[in-house]
Amino acid sequence: MREELKTLYGDERLPRYTSYPASPHFTGEIDPAAYAAWLRALPAGATASLYLHVPFCRSMCWYCGCHTHITQHDAPVADYLATLKREVGLVVGHLEHPPLVRHVHFGGGTPTIMEPEAFRDLTAFLRDKFPFAPNAEIAVEVDPRTLAPAMMRALGEAGVTRASLGVQSFDPLVQDAIRRRQDYAVTEAAVTGLRAAGIHGINLDLIYGLPHQSVQSCIETVRQCLALRPDRLAVFGYAHVPSFKKHQRRIDEAMLPDGAARRAQAEAIAETLMRAGYRRIGLDHYARPEDSMAAARAKGELRRNFQGYTTDSSDALIGFGASAIGRLPQGYVQNDLVLRTYAERIERGEFATLKGYVLTSEDRLRAALIERIMCDFAVDVADVSRSYGRDPDALLASLPRLPTLTAHGLVRREGAVLRVPEDARPFVRNVAALFDAHLGTSAAVHSRAA
Repeated sequence: MREELKTLYGDERLPRYTSYPASPHFTGEIDPAAYAAWLRALPAGATASLYLHVPFCRSMCWYCGCHTHITQHDAPVADYLATLKREVGLVVGHLEHPPLVRHVHFGGGTPTIMEPEAFRDLTAFLRDKFPFAPNAEIAVEVDPRTLAPAMMRALGEAGVTRASLGVQSFDPLVQDAIRRRQDYAVTEAAVTGLRAAGIHGINLDLIYGLPHQSVQSCIETVRQCLALRPDRLAVFGYAHVPSFKKHQRRIDEAMLPDGAARRAQAEAIAETLMRAGYRRIGLDHYARPEDSMAAARAKGELRRNFQGYTTDSSDALIGFGASAIGRLPQGYVQNDLVLRTYAERIERGEFATLKGYVLTSEDRLRAALIERIMCDFAVDVADVSRSYGRDPDALLASLPRLPTLTAHGLVRREGAVLRVPEDARPFVRNVAALFDAHLGTSAAVHSRAA
């Protein structure tokens, strides 16, 4: 990676582009009535993915950027799951044509905090309410530190096909600095147990840019991960936003690596994984060559949603739970972030819709352009523009930063095709931002570009 690119673009604050527009642009104009109408309008033959947010953990990791609550008791979780099922019933009651479910994702928090029987019951409930595709992928986020053998068996019995295990770093110094002690043996036992339960899709999640982290500790963590033979790895840069996540104030900012050190860590992780035979998928994912994500990337069929890179091409994403975000053909919808308020509204028999966004034709065009840049590191602006009835030359002429990014080598232009050179790929979000008409129109604080 050229040093001048790091200096010019590495510290820009940009969205992760898991949606377009990004969630800070959602407004309160989308209310429960609008959401109900969107659900009723979902056509026959549509496909969907379901996202269920379980916002509970046993302890707070100081780096965490998720919406979660700490509890040592099972009762709040059980009450929440009952509310979650009521919300599912509300949604189904508004669907004239229940869509075929192809993907289910349990996120958190720690979804595996619930009792094993509760997880079996919840997945059975979903199957009763929705038609499932025979090859539907069911994925769950896992904290290896609290994963008991009974839960591993329950996941397998419920038909889970993929588990994403949080690792972040195996360096004890880093773990102490983020209040997350997790020995390698604990993670190994979880992976072994999950595979024994029939869950063969194993993902590991890593973070760079953490306090006390170094290039060498990142490489050593990757080497230990490789011994577990994961199918995929997600590698994210730590986003330090103590003004929004107060628990992050416990992290010693003096121990955080600077921008150059963060980029060196990311590059070292990438090089180590690719030398081991993993394919780089977009900005921050890695997969075995035989994995379905690698196949989707090779075919130009990779997608991007709120879980990051995905093979999910469903017509709709229906979100359940406090703070959950959904995407329907008309736009985005998000539930109330406050757990108590969310539960009270659902208990009253109404949707807990807090805000959302109606997509315009211009938004759809720009979202398509951004997704292809983020997934393929290239986009045929003419091809995409014409599918939306737009003049590609006029669109390209409207991008004021394109000549500068081209001159600096972030973009290579071949007629109407824009490509991100390999040495500039860590800055793909800077290129995606060319098409972001909403950037800078909210007070949102985004993460560093690289």
